[in-house]
Amino acid sequence: MKQEDVRRVQNSFASVTPMAPAVATMFYNRLFELDPSLRELFDIDMEHQGAKLMKMISLAVNGLDNLQAIIPIVQALGERHATYKVKDTHYATMGEALIWTLEKGLGDAFSKEDKKAWSEIYTTLASIMIEAANSKYPKTA
Repeated sequence: MKQEDVRRVQNSFASVTPMAPAVATMFYNRLFELDPSLRELFDIDMEHQGAKLMKMISLAVNGLDNLQAIIPIVQALGERHATYKVKDTHYATMGEALIWTLEKGLGDAFSKEDKKAWSEIYTTLASIMIEAANSKYPKTA
């Protein structure tokens, strides 16, 4: 991970933080548009779920300066997602919804470079989550 990408992600997320509830709603609305079947994975109040999402993203974004310190947290999150029946393929949809949300929420303030940085960092973290989930819960043929 390049330090410039980390700064871009952290700076753009700082702009999102004041509108966190609206951003979380945008994210989940887009996620369910992209894959309506994902809605059934969420059996809790979506406002509460949105707050949890923003808290976890904040933790990850703020921890990017010391990736090694947050890897165990990201791995545990991946393992927990596996118990919620999140599939490997869902991570791409989640990433697409996240980038779309940032683009819509930040408008012109979200540059092509920001998008690239978010995409790369999201892919890195999602890969860690997927690997942890598959390690703890191996798929059977």
